[in-house]
Amino acid sequence: MLAQERHDLILANLRRHGRLRVGELAEELGVSVITIRRDLGELDALGRLRRVHGGAVGLGPEAAGVPAGGQRTIGIVVPNSTYYYTDAIRGAERVAERYGARLVLGDSGYDQTAEAERIGKLLDLGVTGILLSTALGDSRADEMGDRLENIAVPVVLMERSFGFPHVTRELDHVRTDHAYGAMVALRHLASLGHRRIGVSLSPSVTAYWLRVGIDQAAGPLGVETYTSSVMLPRENEDADSIARLDAVLDECADFGAKAILVHTDEDAARLAERAMERGLRIPQDLALVAYNDETAALALVPMTAVSPPKLEIGRIACELLLRRLTADERLPTQHLSLLPELRIRESCGALIRDRY
Repeated sequence: MLAQERHDLILANLRRHGRLRVGELAEELGVSVITIRRDLGELDALGRLRRVHGGAVGLGPEAAGVPAGGQRTIGIVVPNSTYYYTDAIRGAERVAERYGARLVLGDSGYDQTAEAERIGKLLDLGVTGILLSTALGDSRADEMGDRLENIAVPVVLMERSFGFPHVTRELDHVRTDHAYGAMVALRHLASLGHRRIGVSLSPSVTAYWLRVGIDQAAGPLGVETYTSSVMLPRENEDADSIARLDAVLDECADFGAKAILVHTDEDAARLAERAMERGLRIPQDLALVAYNDETAALALVPMTAVSPPKLEIGRIACELLLRRLTADERLPTQHLSLLPELRIRESCGALIRDRY
C-alpha cells in the first residue's frame, strides 16, 4: 500500500471515529506500528491531524466527532422505548448528561429493517458511538454478524451478547443474567415448599435465557418444572383468550403445580385474575412469580417479581461507550452480566423483605 493511500485511510478513519490509536491502525491496515507512527508524524506536519500519546486526534471539535458547540452525540437503538427499556434509556441519559453528550433515540419496534434504518440515520447524523439492543436475541446471533461488522463507530450492546464466532471483533456488552433470574424465582418458590412448579413464558428474547436458567436450577433445587406450550393472550376479554388462560391453569393443575413462574407481568396478572374467577385463592391455592417487574406491583394481587437492573444496564453501557470514546489509550473489551433481584409481594404468601 502506498503512503498516500494509507494517509487517505487514516484521515477517513479519523473523520469517522474522532480519535485514532496506533496499534489499532497498524492491525487494520496490515502495516507495522513504526510505519503508522511515521504516517501520523507526516500528517501532523502537514496540519491534517494532531499527534497525541498512543495515536492522533482531529484539529477541531468537528474532527473529533464533537459538534462546534462542544457536545458529543451518541445514539441509542432499542426494540421498544415505552416498555422495559424506559429505565435503560433514563440511565443512559443520566450518564450522557454528566459527560456533556447528547443522546439520540431510535426505536426499532422489534423490526430488523427498521433497526437498520435507525442505525443508518444515526450514522448519517454523525454519532460517534451507538448503544444497541438489537431486535434479534442471542439465540439468533448468526444473523447479526455482518450487521454489527458494518457499523463503523464503537458499539456497546445492551441486553445482548453477540461475539465470536458470529463477529470478528468482540464488542462491549452489558446484560442481565436472566438465567440467574429464573434460578432466583425457583429458589424462592422452593423455599416456600413448592416441589412442582409451572412455567409460562411469552415468546421473547428473555424467554431463551429463562429456559436455560430453569434447566440449570431445577435439579439442584430438587424441584420439577412443567413449561406450558400455550401462548397467553394479550387481552382476556373473548372466549379464546379465556380458554388459553384456562388451559395453562389446567396444565399446571394436572402436573400438580401450585406455583407458577410467569413471564411477563401482564401475563401473570391476567393468569392470577382468571384463577380467582375460577375460585382459587392467591396465594393460598396458587402462588405466582412474575418476571420483568414493570407493572407487577400494580396487579390486583401485587406480584412477587424478578426485577432486572434496567436503569443500571443503560447507565453502565453508556459509561462504557463514553469512556471508550474519550480514553487516551486502548481499553479492554468488557462483557458484563448484572444480577436481577427478587422483589417480594403478596402473590407468593411471603411478605418478608428478603432479597437474593
